[in-house]
Amino acid sequence: MFDAVATIIVFAAILVLYRVIKGPTIYDRVLAANAIGTKTVVLIALIGFIYERPHFLDIALVYALINFIATIAILKYQEMGRLD
Repeated sequence: MFDAVATIIVFAAILVLYRVIKGPTIYDRVLAANAIGTKTVVLIALIGFIYERPHFLDIALVYALINFIATIAILKYQEMGRLD
């Protein structure tokens, strides 16, 4: 059951990868990269649940925070030209 869910998540990330490569605007590409990051967080949490490793949830939370901060930073830099 969990293997099927993991396969579906990876397939969905591959589909979103098309938008990262072909996105008409930078905003589409950043949003698609953020979606891939979110799918990765879910996949890490799922793997941690399957193998009974609660430490993976901590790793998933840290990755989610890094993903969010990087998305905000990229979009702010794109809009303003600086990060301060």
